[in-house]
Amino acid sequence: MKIICIGRNYVEHAKELNSPLPEKPVFFLKPETALLFNNRPFQLPSFTSDLHYETELVMLIWKKGKNIPEDKAADYFRHIGLGFDFTARDLQQKCKEKGLPWEISKAFDHSAPISGTFIAKDKLPGNIHFLLKKNGQVVQDGHSADMIFSFSRIISYVSDFITLERGDLIFTGTPAGVGPVKPGDKLEGFLEGKKMLTCSIK
Repeated sequence: MKIICIGRNYVEHAKELNSPLPEKPVFFLKPETALLFNNRPFQLPSFTSDLHYETELVMLIWKKGKNIPEDKAADYFRHIGLGFDFTARDLQQKCKEKGLPWEISKAFDHSAPISGTFIAKDKLPGNIHFLLKKNGQVVQDGHSADMIFSFSRIISYVSDFITLERGDLIFTGTPAGVGPVKPGDKLEGFLEGKKMLTCSIK
């Protein structure tokens, strides 16, 4: 099982990080050890002093595929969930400045809390609404229609490089509003008004 994450897939988020808009999907991987299930609390790691939340729609791949045409890509996922992509922003910035890969800022243990349930895509609207509350206040409010690259475009592009397999997860990018967390914070993710994911910061 692979965790594939798409970066800079919302215009306003790219702007808030002062990053250029991509011409093609930008992706990176997280290991299976990054997953955090069952609304378990997240322990802030000692190696960062600037950990940020990013809330994302997550596609669950249900069949194997390689070099998938974009017009066939929708056949490769049936369910969508919600996930948090925790990012050590200070480590990421240092890696970027040196031109180094930045997996240490993204792929660490438990950096990908994920909803315990997924919703069938045919039960969701074409423009999926999701949001994040931090300590009861809405801090991210996104719609899938605002993605630079659609679900199908992501699947098609990634499958040109990496064979997709049943059970793979694709985090599809985060809208604007990312920010830091500290001990005592509580994050709650909602998909079409349904609470999907809770994570307390320890």
